[in-house]
Amino acid sequence: MGLKEQLHKDMQKATKERNSLALSALRMALAEIKNKEIEARGELADDAILKTLASAVKRRRESIELFLKGNRPELAEKEQAEIVVLEAYLPKGLSEAEVEALVREAIAAVGAKAPSDMGRVMKELMPKVAGRADGKQVNEIVRRLLSG
Repeated sequence: MGLKEQLHKDMQKATKERNSLALSALRMALAEIKNKEIEARGELADDAILKTLASAVKRRRESIELFLKGNRPELAEKEQAEIVVLEAYLPKGLSEAEVEALVREAIAAVGAKAPSDMGRVMKELMPKVAGRADGKQVNEIVRRLLSG
């Protein structure tokens, strides 16, 4: 069973269980996937669906920060609960130590010595961490290791 079918099945289950939070999160995720399919003019592969879910999680994290700054903790809690629902479909994220180890491998692979080599390192690294680590976190670690 593909990831999209699993999302549909879980949405139906959430409907039957009257789990409005999971239902809302899954509906929005499926709507985003549908929009991406319309843009692509065809079915999305599971890896593209994972990228779509990862970007949905990232957007929700950004929303949480804004809600907390705007003194709306109830909305931040709702977003956090939706993140938990969506993360169940994403592969397990990498820890900072795992990311750092992959960054060191990429630096060695491209022979990077200075911060000016950051682009080459990121190009080597991003396919390995796609969907499993935040690009911003990876960027910070690469910058720290190349300048230090």
